[in-house]
Amino acid sequence: MRYSLLLNNPEPADAGITEEDMAPFREAFDAYAKSLDAAGILVAAEILKPAEMTTTVTLRTGTLSIQDGPFADTKEKLAGAFVIDVPDLDEALAWASKCPGAQYGVIEIRPSAISFREGQWRELG
Repeated sequence: MRYSLLLNNPEPADAGITEEDMAPFREAFDAYAKSLDAAGILVAAEILKPAEMTTTVTLRTGTLSIQDGPFADTKEKLAGAFVIDVPDLDEALAWASKCPGAQYGVIEIRPSAISFREGQWRELG
């Protein structure tokens, strides 16, 4: 079963966290990603740029609307994701509990439903 571990937390600048403060967390995330990879369950890992660099696109009114900034202004923002392939939710929970981001943010665990691989859509799980 494939799960996305979605990292949601305050932006470092909003929380007054300096680059120096981030160094131990970068090391912890490096070790975490390497442990997922060594376990053979890591599908992908992405840490996102700050939300201020977001561009939002919509066609809701029938015309293209492009907006700088995130869709919603919230205290916690999507900061990244780890996609893992594990047998069940219990295993996904165990890995999420080891994520350094759980120390200062929220890890949302969401099962994947459909994936596009090798030129076609495939149902998962």
